[in-house]
Amino acid sequence: MKIAYLSLGSNVGDRDKLLARTLERLASDDIRVVRVSNVYETEPRDVPDQPWFLNQVVEIETSLFPKQLLARLQKIEIGMGRVRMEARGPRTVDIDILFYGNAIVSTPGLEIPHPRLSDRRFVLEPLAELAPEFRHPRTRQTVREMLAAVRHQKVHRV
Repeated sequence: MKIAYLSLGSNVGDRDKLLARTLERLASDDIRVVRVSNVYETEPRDVPDQPWFLNQVVEIETSLFPKQLLARLQKIEIGMGRVRMEARGPRTVDIDILFYGNAIVSTPGLEIPHPRLSDRRFVLEPLAELAPEFRHPRTRQTVREMLAAVRHQKVHRV
């Protein structure tokens, strides 16, 4: 079993219920939800003209390999009504793999660690609740150190 960290986000529909349902759907024979951060309301970053997001981070144990995990997460997103109409646009649910142990994966369609996590307070704030001393396998910075560099972004705990 590998420890992985996932980011969950939603800004369309009943965001609270969508995050709760996503957590329920994650739990399976090969994914065990270990810990869940608080929920944060966050300002949209890349496409500002859209509703604010609810975000949280989940620590899981999984027997799935990274590409298998990604396929499972995409299946959950689709099952929850996710339709990719606009890159980084509104979405019912978004599930990203932040870290998969200390693995570095670089394939078409999958980058682990998530390539933009160090620039996103909406990811780092909830991640710091669960793993403040976890080190990015490439940069060797802790989550706490990365978070200190993005304090200017608007994020508040719900």
